[in-house]
Amino acid sequence: MAFIPYRPTFVPNDATLLERSRAYYLFLTTRRSVRDFSERPVPREVIEALVMAASTAPSGAHKQPWTFCVVGNPDLKRQIREAAEAEEYRSYTRRMSAEWLEDLAPLGTDWRKPFLETAPWLIIVFRRIYETDSDRKRPNYYVMESVGLAAGFLLTAVHNAGLVALTHTPSPMDFLTKLLNRPANEKPFLLIPIGYPADDATVPDIHRKETDDVLVWY
Repeated sequence: MAFIPYRPTFVPNDATLLERSRAYYLFLTTRRSVRDFSERPVPREVIEALVMAASTAPSGAHKQPWTFCVVGNPDLKRQIREAAEAEEYRSYTRRMSAEWLEDLAPLGTDWRKPFLETAPWLIIVFRRIYETDSDRKRPNYYVMESVGLAAGFLLTAVHNAGLVALTHTPSPMDFLTKLLNRPANEKPFLLIPIGYPADDATVPDIHRKETDDVLVWY
């Protein structure tokens, strides 16, 4: 592999470095997970740009072990909602512990997921466990970490565009593999509805951890 010079986008001084980093932090503090979506359409080209932004994430050995499946077809969204709600109903009524349900109660969530039909787009992030090359399996490395980073990049790109998203993880998610007819080397990682917030959207009044709770200096 050839190496090329790295060209930084700009060389800041300490003052602009602090200003930009603080401004970005304050911008990200306004990001929220939203469950109330508008049916207002979002151009396909916007979604493509968001996915390509996500695909710039670092990955183990630069294998880029991800596939982003984008669903806008109403019939397929309905099928995904029905399958997801079936799994979520089983989770809320049988699988989740009493403590888990108690922790979820303040957020007001349940097994019903209408946003899976209301949001104009669903992005299903798949992790690629391995690649096939002439009938030979070639492993990918640090797949969970790499795909997690790409999902984070996607969420910040969505927020930067002025849209909202929700990280949805109905478990198990094998139904997504079947509905989208994905190959054996791909496993579903996240189901992310994306769009505009509804005019009457609300979010829980949560508070993020303070600096001393997340940062340790050495």
